[in-house]
Amino acid sequence: MARYGLRASFPEDLLVQMGPGCPVCVTDAPEIDACISLAALGHRVLTYGDMLRVPGRAMSLDDARAAGARVEVIYAATQAAEIARASKEPIVFFATGFETTAVATAALLLADPPPNLTILSAHKWVPAAMEIVAQTPDSKIEGFLAAGHAATITGYGLFEPFAERYRVPVVVAGFEPLDILSALVLLVEQVAAGKHEVVNGFPRCVTRDGNRRALDALFRVFETSDGEWRGIARIPQGNLALRPEFARFDAYLRFADELAGAPPFDERASASDCVCGKIMSGLAEPSGCPLFGKECRPEAPIGACMVSSEGACRIWHEHGLGLR
Repeated sequence: MARYGLRASFPEDLLVQMGPGCPVCVTDAPEIDACISLAALGHRVLTYGDMLRVPGRAMSLDDARAAGARVEVIYAATQAAEIARASKEPIVFFATGFETTAVATAALLLADPPPNLTILSAHKWVPAAMEIVAQTPDSKIEGFLAAGHAATITGYGLFEPFAERYRVPVVVAGFEPLDILSALVLLVEQVAAGKHEVVNGFPRCVTRDGNRRALDALFRVFETSDGEWRGIARIPQGNLALRPEFARFDAYLRFADELAGAPPFDERASASDCVCGKIMSGLAEPSGCPLFGKECRPEAPIGACMVSSEGACRIWHEHGLGLR
């Protein structure tokens, strides 16, 4: 929307809020701290590049790497297995993201991975977060745009009980400008008509049932569990945890004693003023944060929403949306 200037064509009374759609932004600080602790203890940690600069309670993985911790960037889950096979030492893969990347992690564990590979899972399950946003007492959200890439995995039928329960429309959208505009039209038409149906606005990729093979693999390896989404809430069934059958690959279990003995992290004072949680819940805009564009900037982020290129604050800052 920002890159193509779509908001300039919206009617003045149409407000489109960014939700918790960035996996980097909702990865909880203690999850990052656990990864930093293992790296600082000398373990070789692998993760995706967009996680490097996300602040934990005291530092980021990039800070830890600068201090000598063993943190490496990979671009695909399969690389973690390749690196582990070429090494005899323990390898920790800090696996993050929503359903799309969780499927890749599941495929990795179903493909006979080497025994020295462990997974520190921070994967999230998006539909559970939609429930929290819909239940928020001060929320004025009248309809939801569902992300097409996640719906390619889950299918759009997954949203039908949600739309009926909260009596709000859901439209699955693609990512090209016309995809977004057409999905918004479909959504606004339903709001105006008082309807609450699920509409597939991305039929070239999304089906009602989704990718059954991918979903089967996902839930053979993971199960949903309660977990914290950064700045938002503890979300029932919002995390994807490894099933007991894969406990031997669970870094939280393999290194439980080391993590328990790691020194605690003290939260930076400025981080307490961050309102990323309200922004991702649709209750505030980035320009309403006292840190936005001041203490918190892309080159010196305080909150996770400023780190990622998909984060609301980063987008607002780079495209000047806070100046409207």
